Amino acid sequence: MASIKGKNVLVTGGAGFIGSHLCDELLLAGAGKVVCVDNFFLGKMENIKDALSHENFVLYRDDARNFGVLQAVMEKEKIQVVYNMATIPLNYSFFNPFDAYMVNVQIADTLLKLLKVGAYQTLIHTSSSEAYGTAQYSPMDENHPTDPTTPYAAGKAAADLMVHSFYKVLGLDISIIRPFNNYGPRQNAVGSLAGIIPATARRIREGGMPVVEGDGEQTRDFIYVKDTVRAFLLAYEKEESRGKIINLGSGKDISINDLLKGICDYYGYDGEWEHRPARTSDVRKLCADSQRARKLLGFTPQVDFAEGIRLTLDWYRENGEDLFRKEGQV
Repeated sequence: MASIKGKNVLVTGGAGFIGSHLCDELLLAGAGKVVCVDNFFLGKMENIKDALSHENFVLYRDDARNFGVLQAVMEKEKIQVVYNMATIPLNYSFFNPFDAYMVNVQIADTLLKLLKVGAYQTLIHTSSSEAYGTAQYSPMDENHPTDPTTPYAAGKAAADLMVHSFYKVLGLDISIIRPFNNYGPRQNAVGSLAGIIPATARRIREGGMPVVEGDGEQTRDFIYVKDTVRAFLLAYEKEESRGKIINLGSGKDISINDLLKGICDYYGYDGEWEHRPARTSDVRKLCADSQRARKLLGFTPQVDFAEGIRLTLDWYRENGEDLFRKEGQV
């Protein structure tokens, strides 16, 4: 069993939603150095304010697609492990489909080239349940066909294939983690790239109404971000994960209608909802089979959805005034 303690770790996208929580967890776990590379497309300084006060945290404001940048960072910081968390969110597919696709492929390409020449030792690569597309059977295990419906999802699926092929051909030290729908504190709250939970909280707090796209019966498998980053640490430490694609989810899906109702109940909102047309190419059903995560990582989620949504909305209640005032439009 490997140990993250004392390792020098690079987190691409480390100032983002999930990446910042991962940086915090790595520091708590005793990583020798935690190095964040983020271009701040969606990353925020406030996400890493605690990490910045830690003597073992280093920030580079740059783009993880750039081979020269990452090579220089890895050499200077003596990186051993990379967590690839950098991406552009799914909603960006509808604004700039080309970059939504290419960013995932280009970052994977850069990281694989550097891994091949020995610039670092281990890659923990982040996939997405969106690579599967709508469930052909449920729950969806790792053998489920990939049928991405957006450029973001296609880029994720393509990057996964690239990473997995390098493991097969070159025997590189690689694991692929495929989270389902993450939620929790620090998720983007404003603009067209906002997550549905903070966006709905903002609308209600500002006197607006929740928005449902389509009939609202599309379902998602939500996993709390603290559970996700705990699994990411296990993915490095449990070497049985190498060469595997591993789902992370709760095994329970919830409709968007039920999700919105839960947020409304939290705020005591009983008004009307705004109904909009269904989003183009929206996935209809996502629900994870996470048996492989239990078997290989010893991982099961510890935060159920009822507790997680309360913790999330409590956080936005305490921190939301500043967040909701910020501009976040594409």
